[in-house]
Amino acid sequence: MLIDVAPAGKPLVWLHGQVKSPPLTAAARIEAGLLLRRLQRGERLGLPHSRPMPGVGPRCHELRIPDETVTWRIVYRVDSDAVVIADVFAKKTQKTPGSVVEACRRRLRTYHVICDR
Repeated sequence: MLIDVAPAGKPLVWLHGQVKSPPLTAAARIEAGLLLRRLQRGERLGLPHSRPMPGVGPRCHELRIPDETVTWRIVYRVDSDAVVIADVFAKKTQKTPGSVVEACRRRLRTYHVICDR
């Protein structure tokens, strides 16, 4: 788990994945950073930048980051004290793979258990 503390706003808690170039282009990495910063400041994002992911869990969403040849997804949950990143992946089909959904659920459950102790 990696925690990225924002100068103002909620910290980012990275449970899995990273946003770096490569594999993301520099432009996609900047877009991801700008959207994450908006979340840290408490802004609620909607389409086309973010969509709800109730199949992962309550308050879960995915950021949509268009890149040159692929669209990246960042699955996140906004908690009262942090923005929790459950996964970063390249989306290649219309439907989010079940393995990604299940991995995100598992990571968020584990995070919840650790943080509620």
